[in-house]
Amino acid sequence: MTYENVIYQKKEGTVRITINRPQAMNALNPETLSEIEAAVQEAGKDKEVGVIVLTGAGRAFSSGVDLVSVGDRKLEKGRVGAILDDPARKLIETIQSVPKVVIAMVNGYCFTGALEIALGCDLIIASEQARLGDTHVRWGFRPSWGMSQRLPRTIGLLKAKQLSFTADAIPAQEAERIGLINMAVPAEKLEETVQELARKIMGNSLETIAAYKQLYNRGMRDTLEKGLTLEAESEFDITDTEERVKDFRKKD
Repeated sequence: MTYENVIYQKKEGTVRITINRPQAMNALNPETLSEIEAAVQEAGKDKEVGVIVLTGAGRAFSSGVDLVSVGDRKLEKGRVGAILDDPARKLIETIQSVPKVVIAMVNGYCFTGALEIALGCDLIIASEQARLGDTHVRWGFRPSWGMSQRLPRTIGLLKAKQLSFTADAIPAQEAERIGLINMAVPAEKLEETVQELARKIMGNSLETIAAYKQLYNRGMRDTLEKGLTLEAESEFDITDTEERVKDFRKKD
């Protein structure tokens, strides 16, 4: 598939999807959201791929919604509208359902809608130069891509309220401290860190990782009791167990 707003690169079982609108700080318009979703779908169907890395070109992961794309439409009740909501929700749903590990490699600014997308990913690794924040209240927009549900589940209700009510942009080190991201690393180490993480993931059973991802994401929507039942009763197509155990026995 040909893309206009993203760059699709595949290497050694990892696909990198780069949001490529640096002149607009990788702001998210409907076309870009749809292209990212299509790229994630493409990588998800590739049997050679185990890891998908989502990042941005230039100084930003993404500055968030491209308000230019809203046009002259009347903005009612704090909503950006279906023109952005529909492709954004579809993208996040695809990220969460695709049977691959999706890593958000946050290379710079990551605000609001972009943070909602990052929160939909499996892992978030950020440059120490990155800044992350929820600026919905600054512009008078209500969240509609999952911020009000995923953010408190990630960092706790009190911290989520603080970030959302103040619209503060926090440094990556603080984001790591409160559990918003997995790691904050020096900018010059970001690429190396993500590549090493991808290699570790690729060395394990990708079918089992896909099962884990499904159990984690589905289980978080239910009570502990329902989650335990889900884990006990789910069936997964994991085909490499015997081979991996056989290799272990050979080493013993």
